[in-house]
Amino acid sequence: MMHAIAKFIYFKIMGWTLNGAFPKIDKCVVIVVPHTSNLDFFLGLLIRRVLNEEFNFVGKKSLFKWPFGWYFRWQGGMPIDRTKSNNFVDACTDLIKNTTKIHLTLAPEGTRSKVSKWKTGFYYIAKQAHVPVVMVAFDYGKKEVKISEALSTTSNTELDFKTYEAFFKGVEGRVKRNM
Repeated sequence: MMHAIAKFIYFKIMGWTLNGAFPKIDKCVVIVVPHTSNLDFFLGLLIRRVLNEEFNFVGKKSLFKWPFGWYFRWQGGMPIDRTKSNNFVDACTDLIKNTTKIHLTLAPEGTRSKVSKWKTGFYYIAKQAHVPVVMVAFDYGKKEVKISEALSTTSNTELDFKTYEAFFKGVEGRVKRNM
């Protein structure tokens, strides 16, 4: 029922399109670019129902306390210790390795503000956990969500990042700033 309602809202009411299909895999790192607005979270919640897929995200432990902790867990959130003594990449890698099914969603920009360079943690998480990267673009300019195939990391980090950046070229966030 929720799947049908989500599709109606996404396609008919909002008038968005979907380009690509989410790969049928149990584990991956999903990168979503651009991340320019808090509304991206809600679009993500809607698209997961449209796709009928579960997606996970990590957040600082304090987000998972009362009164909203139950909600974030229900939406696929997983608390992570982000103190300086805990390595984020290692913690996420362990999370993936110790979970049967996980589509760990991250924003490589690391912020909603414009950045000149992505954070690389997502890449090293995928590499260390031996899982592919799936790219998802929220293109508000075209009113389209674009999904890539699953791509394994290679020994050529520079080439991998060129591939990722090419996928997102020209994608427009809710707050206008071209990639």
